[in-house]
Amino acid sequence: MAARRSRPDARPRRGDKVVTGKGIVIREAHFPGRAPIEAYGNGGFRFADMSHRGSLMCLPSGIHGWEPADPLALTVADFDKLLAEADKVEILLVGMGRDLRPLPAALRAALKDAGIASDPMSTGAAVRTYNVLLAEDRAVAAALIAVD
Repeated sequence: MAARRSRPDARPRRGDKVVTGKGIVIREAHFPGRAPIEAYGNGGFRFADMSHRGSLMCLPSGIHGWEPADPLALTVADFDKLLAEADKVEILLVGMGRDLRPLPAALRAALKDAGIASDPMSTGAAVRTYNVLLAEDRAVAAALIAVD
């Protein structure tokens, strides 16, 4: 699982992994709550005054590190965490990287069966749309594949 670095003066919380040396705290990739994405690129994201290297899944329960088995061939299993919260999500924005690709049919069907509308787009467009819908307090989730 990818980790994110916090400020050296941040207090460790339960489940933290602390690396000694330069006082760097590396936490499990989870932020409890919803927050807009402040920046993306260079293989990661910034949100809530933190940074995360790798892909993200933004859910009502929080922002989680997300590493799909194959970003070019997403599966239903890649979205298990989302499907566990399906009753709190109306729309899923899927940032597919730099280019738009359709979601596989099996994934579209599983999301539809769960009552979730899905919208694949480039990661940049997904970040911008997620921030707008989040500001409107909509029941939105996002799966964002990191871009360089």
